[in-house]
Amino acid sequence: MATLQGGLLGQDPGALSPAQQEQLRNFKIQTRIANEKYLRTHKEVELLISGFFRWDLLPRLSAVCLQACFIPTLISSCLPEKYF
Repeated sequence: MATLQGGLLGQDPGALSPAQQEQLRNFKIQTRIANEKYLRTHKEVELLISGFFRWDLLPRLSAVCLQACFIPTLISSCLPEKYF
């Protein structure tokens, strides 16, 4: 974009025209619809994605559970016995 005097931005010759913007918007909508249809008809993609998340998140979850097991020990070592 060209900067005009006073810091204002001038017209961008590379910007899309309103007709091109509308055409791009329609293309994006149609692409999303086609993607949704593909994902709904190909269940193996859902299995791959869920398997990936399971592979990625389960180790973290077990680490959180392991850390949570030590919280009562940490609390009991910091607080006087009258709170138990």
